[in-house]
Amino acid sequence: MSSRETGRQPKYQRIAAELRAAVEAGRYRPGDRLPGENDLMADYGVARMTARQALGVLQAEGIAEARKGAGVFVRDFRPIRRRGIERLARTQWGEGRSIWSADIGARELVVDSVEVTEGPASAVVAAVMGLGEGALVCVRRRRFVLDGKPVLLSTSSLPADLVTGTPITEPETGPGGTYARLAELGHGPVRFREEIRSRMPGQGEAERLALPAGVPVMLIVRTAYDAEGLVVEVNEMTLDSSAYVLEYDFEA
Repeated sequence: MSSRETGRQPKYQRIAAELRAAVEAGRYRPGDRLPGENDLMADYGVARMTARQALGVLQAEGIAEARKGAGVFVRDFRPIRRRGIERLARTQWGEGRSIWSADIGARELVVDSVEVTEGPASAVVAAVMGLGEGALVCVRRRRFVLDGKPVLLSTSSLPADLVTGTPITEPETGPGGTYARLAELGHGPVRFREEIRSRMPGQGEAERLALPAGVPVMLIVRTAYDAEGLVVEVNEMTLDSSAYVLEYDFEA
């Protein structure tokens, strides 16, 4: 960055950039306390609001987190490397492994909330599935927590006439999860399509994901197709953007 560009940056962004560089250089390690507002005011000769904004930038980027009454600390959380292709391979769920195991290795993953219901498909899901008005779907809503931190909200919709009475309608679907059970029904996924975008979270999403103010979410909508081209699942996922790295590794 040129000195001219640096000069045009607001003061709080320049302070945030220096703190970010210090974290990346290892001068502040995970769990370390960052300089507080008073420290930054004295070091940089800025107002309290400027110091607060600088620390807010690092929190919004997921680099730091505020602890009530204690200060702002370097976030002690390793991002999840979501391997978008490897995790969906048949060799993963087809052999009874969770697709999550491709992302997290030996880290502790907990699904701390599961809700399974049946009802009319939303307009979006009905359009993707090619369903008529009022068609029923099985909806699986889950929250995933990694290393004690909520990282993902997931809402899966599947055709009710396909999965009613099967383990897919139970909170625990068994080894290999939903895709393994679909394969047992003769409708195992052979193709997936994912759409990704980002936005700021709604209040309920921010609360359920325990997001600091200013942190956006990533939305991933995955559609799974069987060999006949039937849509067997639409999975709408809301991810804490600061907790993820999306990785796609494929041949040219």
